Amino acid sequence: MSGVMKRMGMIFRAKANKALDRAEDPRETLDYSYQKQLELLQKVRRGVADVATSRKRLELQLNQLQTQSAKLEDQGRKALALGREDLAREALSRRAALQQQVSDLETQHQTLAGEEEKLTLAAQRLQAKVDAFRTKKETIKATYTAAQAQTRIAESFSGISDEMSDVGVAIQRAEDKTAQLQARAGAIDELLASGALDDHSGLAKDDIQAELDRLSGGTDVELELQRMKAELAGGTDRQQAIEGGQGAAAQDQAPSQGQQDRQAPRFDKQ
Repeated sequence: MSGVMKRMGMIFRAKANKALDRAEDPRETLDYSYQKQLELLQKVRRGVADVATSRKRLELQLNQLQTQSAKLEDQGRKALALGREDLAREALSRRAALQQQVSDLETQHQTLAGEEEKLTLAAQRLQAKVDAFRTKKETIKATYTAAQAQTRIAESFSGISDEMSDVGVAIQRAEDKTAQLQARAGAIDELLASGALDDHSGLAKDDIQAELDRLSGGTDVELELQRMKAELAGGTDRQQAIEGGQGAAAQDQAPSQGQQDRQAPRFDKQ
């Protein structure tokens, strides 16, 4: 039973992974990752601002404590000058307590300053990474869009895209219906011509007229054939007559042997 459940779980995960892969758009994933990085950078910057605010608050407290310490020291001097040693001792005691607080605040101030510097450097490095990721993201998105367009064009040319396959199926159905209608029309014409079907429109010819038309058509063909033969025969006779006339004219123009002998000059031998 556990084996069946494991197999079902594997099949479910495989199908879910395939569905998610088909639905995932890398451009949307890159934009989401970039958005998350911007949010992280914003948090780091907010942290830097918070640390800087705390550091500034400590500086204000230090300034106040140092002002009070200076005031107590001045009071102690005045009391000692007036012969009030007890007042001078009290003022110096309070000043000593303030100095301890000042020392603690200075330690905290140094710690916060170090943290602020670290966070500032981290924010700068993160900003550089975010900028580099943004450039790479836009490059990948442009390349993916171009590849997707090329793939769609190639699929359209090859006829394997969804749109073109639907168009091809529609064209095939239209051609099949057209051929079916043409075949049906031809069959009906043949049946009407043979008399198997009655034409109630009154425009069809009866069988006798159809036979007369057929014979008349055959007669016209025979007459046309005889006319063409006569033309060909007449052309042959004219050619022979022309050739015979040219031969006779050549014989009339050629001199006989006797005429040639009479016309030739004679020279007596000495």
